[in-house]
Amino acid sequence: MKISLLDYGAGNLPSVERALQRLGVQTERVSASAGVANLSALVLPGVGHYGALIRAFDRDGLRESLIAAIERGVPFLGICLGLQALFQKSEEAPDLQGLQILPGFVRALSGAVKLPHMGWNQLQAKAGSRLLEGIDSEAYFYFAHSYAVPYSGEERVLETRATCSYGGEFVAVTETENIFAVQFHPEKSSDAGQRVLENFLRIAA
Repeated sequence: MKISLLDYGAGNLPSVERALQRLGVQTERVSASAGVANLSALVLPGVGHYGALIRAFDRDGLRESLIAAIERGVPFLGICLGLQALFQKSEEAPDLQGLQILPGFVRALSGAVKLPHMGWNQLQAKAGSRLLEGIDSEAYFYFAHSYAVPYSGEERVLETRATCSYGGEFVAVTETENIFAVQFHPEKSSDAGQRVLENFLRIAA
């Protein structure tokens, strides 16, 4: 099968591309709305500033076609900023609207912690997860971010499959129907991250 990687001119696309290719998967880069219309599976890698990602969506006409593809049932995997883009808004760029596919808001990590949250951390399971199938509950994953979707109070995200704690509990894995997203970087998370990608590929096949 072929996996399409959304190329918005920034982010960790090359490292995700290499990780998928090591699994024997053919990949292609998609950077225009016309290319999104007919793809069969999509990965949105993401590092950097939320505002840059959202502005790129709107500049290149990707917002509507991306939402349409997801609503059509195309298997989607968002990574790091790719998870955050699914939600309504982010404190990192409060004047911009996210894709608004999932309810909730992205907020700065709080508490007396050093930012960014960079390095290895563990997950806390909240519900059964197809992405995390076969992965040891004690496994560590690699994070690099200063913003996240809080998992608390009224903003609790019902589709959350696992959380992580750093200056508070936040959404680390969310799944609903054909939508999958992780706050960590599977392409940098050794064997556990490779298994996450393998699980997505199996789901998307």
